[in-house]
Amino acid sequence: MASDRPTRSRSGALCRQLLLTLTILTFACDACKKVTLHVPSKLDAGKFVGRVNLKECFQSANLIHSSDPDFQILEDGSVYTTNAILLSSEERKFTILLSNTDNQEEEKILVLLQHQTKVLKKRHSREKVLRRAKRRWAPIPCSMQENSLGPFPLFLQQIQSDTAQNYTIFYSIRGPGVDREPINLFYVERDTGNLFCTRPVDREQYESFELIAFATTPDGYTPELPLPLVIRIEDENDNYPIFTETTYIFTVPENCRVGSTVGQVCATDKDEPDTMHTRLKYSIIEQLPASATLFSMHPTTGVITTSSSQLDRELIDKYQLKIKVQDMDGQYFGLQTTSTCIINVEDVNDNLPTFTRTSYVTSVEENRVDVEILRVTVEDKDLINTANWRANYTILKGNENGNFKIVTDPRTNEGVLYVVKPLNYEERQQVNLQIGVVNEAPYSKEASSRSVMSTATVTVNVKNQDEGPECSPAVQTVQIRENAPPGTKSDGYKAYDPETKSSSGIRYKKLTDPKGWVTVDENSGSITTFRSLDRETETIRGGAYNITILASGKDGRTCTGTLGIILEDVNDNGPVIPKQTVVICKTVMSSADISAVDPDDPINGPPFDFSLESVPDAGIERMWKLTKINDTAARLFYKNDLPFGPYQVPVRVRDRHGLSVVTPLKVIVCDCVTENDCALRTDPRTGNGEVRLGKWAILAILLGIALLFCILFTLVCGATGTAKQPKAFPDDLAQQNLIVSNTEAPGDDKMCSTNGFTTHTVGSSAQGICGTLGSGVKNGGQETIEMVKGGHQTLESCRGTGHHHTLDSCRGGHVETDTCRYTYSEWHNFTQPRLGEKVQLCDQDDNHKHAQDYVLTYNYEGKGSVAGSIGCCSERQEEDGLEFLDHLEPKFRTLAEACIRR
Repeated sequence: MASDRPTRSRSGALCRQLLLTLTILTFACDACKKVTLHVPSKLDAGKFVGRVNLKECFQSANLIHSSDPDFQILEDGSVYTTNAILLSSEERKFTILLSNTDNQEEEKILVLLQHQTKVLKKRHSREKVLRRAKRRWAPIPCSMQENSLGPFPLFLQQIQSDTAQNYTIFYSIRGPGVDREPINLFYVERDTGNLFCTRPVDREQYESFELIAFATTPDGYTPELPLPLVIRIEDENDNYPIFTETTYIFTVPENCRVGSTVGQVCATDKDEPDTMHTRLKYSIIEQLPASATLFSMHPTTGVITTSSSQLDRELIDKYQLKIKVQDMDGQYFGLQTTSTCIINVEDVNDNLPTFTRTSYVTSVEENRVDVEILRVTVEDKDLINTANWRANYTILKGNENGNFKIVTDPRTNEGVLYVVKPLNYEERQQVNLQIGVVNEAPYSKEASSRSVMSTATVTVNVKNQDEGPECSPAVQTVQIRENAPPGTKSDGYKAYDPETKSSSGIRYKKLTDPKGWVTVDENSGSITTFRSLDRETETIRGGAYNITILASGKDGRTCTGTLGIILEDVNDNGPVIPKQTVVICKTVMSSADISAVDPDDPINGPPFDFSLESVPDAGIERMWKLTKINDTAARLFYKNDLPFGPYQVPVRVRDRHGLSVVTPLKVIVCDCVTENDCALRTDPRTGNGEVRLGKWAILAILLGIALLFCILFTLVCGATGTAKQPKAFPDDLAQQNLIVSNTEAPGDDKMCSTNGFTTHTVGSSAQGICGTLGSGVKNGGQETIEMVKGGHQTLESCRGTGHHHTLDSCRGGHVETDTCRYTYSEWHNFTQPRLGEKVQLCDQDDNHKHAQDYVLTYNYEGKGSVAGSIGCCSERQEEDGLEFLDHLEPKFRTLAEACIRR
């Protein structure tokens, strides 16, 4: 397939009417290359004409210029008009000269400008030639200028298939700009394959279009594969560069070095990257205040630096720069934008504080303390209320005794001079001080350029005061021998008048005397002992006894001093053993260490001599032995095998002057491992010790007692509740039999059965066929009564005074119990005749003889025995003849009512 390369059209930055088609031809002439540019007949000044590849001719060229002054050539080969041009003829030529000043080489490029009408003529002639040549169906490079002004539809190129020689071919396209957004931007002529654009295109919105071309026959046959077709939009410089911020604010310290970085500005351009349209150049247009140029800007990076070291915040603290950014590498026809940059000058400590005066005079009364005597002021040009402005004052000379201090008033920055230690007019009437001042922040300039501290002198005049007597020194001492007799006199405390240096006219008074040992003479201050002085008293520390003296002058002014009485030691105390009870654990040791102390001064104390004091008939030397350990201690051994127990061992201790004291030691020989074990025992010989309960044992005992009380309370409450339950008397009392039960069996633990009635003596326990009977308590002839009827049996356990009876269930029958109160006479009168009759019947058989089994002893057959009773007392009524009991209803009801009332 053959393709017709279209001519390239370009529009200028402002008129947007330039069409560019670049064709490179090589000739055997002086020019290394010939370039043909197709342009409109009219070109405005500063319009882009086209681009020439300069590197193909001369890569090392460092000088580029045009032979025609109406055109300008840039480093990348871009051709721009410098003046408005009107092509009077169809062509215009000029030469681009490339030269290297180092090796004097030179190359030329011939540029031919052709009018668009001639281009169209050549296009038709080329089409005729191409029809005769064989073409290919292949991707064809294609481009169009951004924001082209037409005329529209604008021809771009022609696509053609080789099969058009044999078939009728229809051409069509699809893709973005055709059937997708932006729709109908491109179309192709069906018969010719000419590709057209219908309207301008913005490259910042669409950089390129990828179309698909199709070649088909009228009957739908596709002799060629779909052809990818890329249309690239060539950029036009139609976007201004924009700063990232409308106002930049930077800070730079004053007096900084040349080249110090202030800040960096940045701008963006939406045009095609890496072209002249986006090659930006920064510059400073204006500086306010318009003093000497202090700042510079890098044209490529936008970094602002200082060009002078004369930035002084005290003169100008803020600068405003108007900055510009321009594309086309800063060419005059490039698009530009401006912004504002504010630079604040930061303060540094380049100005020292200076005193407003070089000397000051003030005065103060003597003995005054914590009083302000002077305020000094300074000047500082640095920024107020910063560390560069705040002052630090110091006293350089004249304050060796520490009488003064100077501080800074944070509100006014003044130096305030205080007296912190009282001055004495008698010693110094005038004090000369030298003070200095610096800032809190260190000085920024070189110290050698000038002094880093401003100084001033202060003269302080001390005023005299009548201050009364002076107690100096505050503590005075005298020596008195220990145990001196009362009335011993000694020198006392002396005060003096600081002005006359004399003690005359001063009176003394004792303020404190802990032991009341001395008296003070009012006029001279001397002391007299009132009692014997004891150096070894507990309140004496270090052998000194202190009293306080008040001295007063004629005008009533006073001072206070301390008189220390140093007591000279006398050897009046012998050494003693403070620990008079010694424990020897016989199982682990055979001796004990003892030590002695002497309250006297060390010159009357150790070394000590230890010895055993003999006691008649005690055998001390036979049982004990002493050995010396050091000057103040000895070791006591026991001899032989002493039994456990306490012993009295007298020990005599002598000091270095022979004064001795006998100390009776109580030595306990104990069966123990440590002394604490023996201390807990009452008998060290046997080891029997007292029992001590710990707190946990006591707590356990208390908890046990509380638990026992809870159990007892539960039992009492249960018994009380049972006693209060009402007992219902059975309704069938008429069918019951009341029989006086007496134990007639041979033993107390046996039970006799007579006709189904069980009797036993109150207070005994018995076992029978029907079950186990509980023991009762017999009281005054009261008895247990058991009422039995057939298989359903009930028991009323009647209660008298201290009378209680129980019955286990019989033969699995139901048992009901009840309690009531009655008298023995009531029961006896009512039941005796009837029971006698019953007994008489039970006592005889059919022949009116005693039954053989009338009284028999039975063992317990088990609860609910199926065997039933044995003998004549069985419940078989047909044999017993007890039918008359069915007719006892009225009388038995009366008895029941009596029991219920009770």
